[in-house]
Amino acid sequence: MKRSSLGQLLLVGVPGLELDSETAHLIRDIQPGGFILFGRNIRSASQLRKLTDDLRDLSEIEPIITIDQEGGRVSRLKLIGNEPPNAQQLRTKGNPLLIAEHGRLTGELLLIFGFNLDLCPVLDISFDDDADNSLRGRCYGTSVREVIEFAGAFNEGLLNTGILSCGKHFPGYAAATLDPHHELPRIDRTREELEKTELAIFREFAPRVSSMMVCHAWYPAFDREKTPASFSRSIVTDLLVSELGFDGLIMTDDLDMGAIINETGLTAMMESAMLAGNHLAMICHRIHLIKEALAALEGVERTALDRALSGVDRFKRKLAMPTPFSAERFHTLDNQVWELRVATLGADAAALRSPDDGKRSPVELY
Repeated sequence: MKRSSLGQLLLVGVPGLELDSETAHLIRDIQPGGFILFGRNIRSASQLRKLTDDLRDLSEIEPIITIDQEGGRVSRLKLIGNEPPNAQQLRTKGNPLLIAEHGRLTGELLLIFGFNLDLCPVLDISFDDDADNSLRGRCYGTSVREVIEFAGAFNEGLLNTGILSCGKHFPGYAAATLDPHHELPRIDRTREELEKTELAIFREFAPRVSSMMVCHAWYPAFDREKTPASFSRSIVTDLLVSELGFDGLIMTDDLDMGAIINETGLTAMMESAMLAGNHLAMICHRIHLIKEALAALEGVERTALDRALSGVDRFKRKLAMPTPFSAERFHTLDNQVWELRVATLGADAAALRSPDDGKRSPVELY
C-alpha cells in the first residue's frame, strides 16, 4: 500500500490564513483525504476562496474540504458576513420552510468558497437548553419529532445545493454533563433509553445524511470498559453500520479534543479509530503531527485500512465541484442570510443576540 494513499484517511486542519511553504510541503507529502477550516483560516471572501483553491492544487485526489457552518456561534462565515440564526432560534420560530431556506443558503455560500461538505446538521436532542456540554443553542428540538422535522428540513435544503451533509454527534451526547472539548463524558443511559430518543433520531437519518461524525463520550450500555464512542467497534461497526445500515462516510470527532488527548497517545488513537470502523480520523489543531499520524496508520491491520480507504473513495465520488467565485454573488447570498435572521428573530434582529453570545468557548466547537 502506497504511503501517500494512507493520507486519504486523515481529515486535517490548516494553520492559518494562507499556506506557508512548510505547510504546503507537508500537505503535498502526506496527501490528506480532506481539510477542515476554522475561524483562524478566514479573513476575507477572496482570501478564503484562494485558500481552498490552493488546497485543491496540492491534492492529487479531489479533497474533502469542510467546515462547521451551523448557525449562531458555530458559524465560521460570520467572520466575513452575517450570522445566521442558530438551531434553537429556528426551532422556536417553528417554520420548517425557514430552516430549509437556511440549508439552501448555507450550501450556496459554501459552494462559492470551495467547500463540498458541511459538518451538520446537529442531530442531538436537547434535554436541557442550558446544559454546559457545548450544545447550547445548537439543537433542533427537545423531542424526537422536532429534531427529525427541523434537522431534516435543513439537511434537505443543504443537499439540494450539492453540498454533502454530516449528522453529528453519533450516537448522541446531549445527556453529557461534561464538554468533550475538555474531558471525556460518561453517559449512563440504558440501551432502552437511547433507543427511545437519541437512536430513534439517528435511525431516521441513517439513509438521509451523507456522513456521520462519531462523538467522544463513553456509553457503558455498549462498552463496559472506558471507551470513547469514536474508538468503539460496538458503536461504530456493530451499531451504526450493521444495525442502522449506514453506508456513508464515518469520521471521528476531532482527536485533538481534551476527551482524547488526555487519555490516549497518537499511535493508539489511529489504530483505535480505524479498528472501530471509522473511515476518517480528524486532527484539527496539532497539524505538525500528521506525519506521525500517517506513520501510525502504517501499523494498522490491512483489512481495516482497505475498508476505510474504500469508504473514503465511495464518498469522494459524490463531491460537488465549487462554483466560480463571485463577490457579487456572495453579497447577494449574505443579504439573504440577513433576511433569514430578520424573519426568524424579528425586525430588531441586530439587537437580538444568540443565547450563547458572549459565552464563546476558548476552543472552536464542532
